[in-house]
Amino acid sequence: MSVNLSKGQAISLEKKDGATLTAVRMGLGWQAAKRRGLFGSRTREIDLDASAVLFAEKQPVDVVFFRHLVSDDGSVRHTGDNLVGGVGQGGDDEAILVDLQRVPVHIDQIVFTVNSFTGQTFQEVQNAFCRLVDETNGQELARYTLDGGGDYTAQIMAKVHRAGSGWTMTALGSPANGRTFQDLMPAILPHL
Repeated sequence: MSVNLSKGQAISLEKKDGATLTAVRMGLGWQAAKRRGLFGSRTREIDLDASAVLFAEKQPVDVVFFRHLVSDDGSVRHTGDNLVGGVGQGGDDEAILVDLQRVPVHIDQIVFTVNSFTGQTFQEVQNAFCRLVDETNGQELARYTLDGGGDYTAQIMAKVHRAGSGWTMTALGSPANGRTFQDLMPAILPHL
């Protein structure tokens, strides 16, 4: 059973049976919003990019994105770039896999961001979401749906962070502007 998260809400990633969650997938999905034109409705392809920034004591130490698909330690892996979105018709258009057991102990937070590499705003996006899936059984654990578009080009979507011996996910949903994860660093830091 999935939890629909609201902005700022946190959930524990401990399994119902008390077992430790070992591998998760952060899925991202979106569709181009239909626009009315002189000759009817049309859509324009939207290239959103998912990134995962790994932090140790509030310092970025690694990043996984479409140009660096695997973290240096191999614990985080991007499945590849999707240039148009909506291909999965509600499924994940991009995904980042995290092997929580392999994440080095000094990494205490992983922040997931979404940005429009081509600079289109979220006013041109619909049905955008990020979700966390238990990769061992395919069960969706949590979903954060981006409500309504805005005049910004990026979102700080969510983070997973260490909580005792386990992990917690927090939905952030914070709008930002930038075409790359580097552009988003000043907007990420307040969420650590």
